[in-house]
Amino acid sequence: MVGEIAEDFTLVDQSGNYFNLYQSLEKKILLIFYPKDDSPVCTIQLSDYQANKNEFLKLGIILVGINNDSEGSHLKFANKCSLDFPVLSDRDKKVCRKFRAVNLFGRIKRKLVLIGESKKILFEDEVFSFRYRTSGKLKALLKNLQ
Repeated sequence: MVGEIAEDFTLVDQSGNYFNLYQSLEKKILLIFYPKDDSPVCTIQLSDYQANKNEFLKLGIILVGINNDSEGSHLKFANKCSLDFPVLSDRDKKVCRKFRAVNLFGRIKRKLVLIGESKKILFEDEVFSFRYRTSGKLKALLKNLQ
C-alpha cells in the first residue's frame, strides 16, 4: 500500500539476469504487473510504455514488467515488442502476491506500483485486465507525485 516500505525481491529477467529491487533503486521503479505475454492488451500496453520509455526516464522512473510467465516466454515477448527494459519471471507468484497483484482466481492483475529510492511505495494503480493505463495518462499521474 502507498506509504509502506516495499519488500525486497530478486527475480530473473528475459535475458537470464538477476534483478534485485533494492539494488536497482538508483531511480524510482515502476513495477508493471500484467496478465500474460503476447496477449492483445498486454502487447499494446508494454509497447506503449516502451515507445515512451524516455519520457518515464525524464521523470526519474525505470520500467520493469512482471508476471508469472517463463523467462523463455518473456524473451520472445520482449523481442516481438522490442522491449529493452527488464521483464521478470515470477513463476510461483510470490512477488505478485506481495504486491497484491493476484486476483481471486490466481491470475495476475493489471497493476502498476511505483517504488521510490527510499523503498517506499509512492503510487499504486489497478485497472481491469482488458484495459490499461496509457503512458500519457500514467505520466500525468506520476508527474503530480514529483
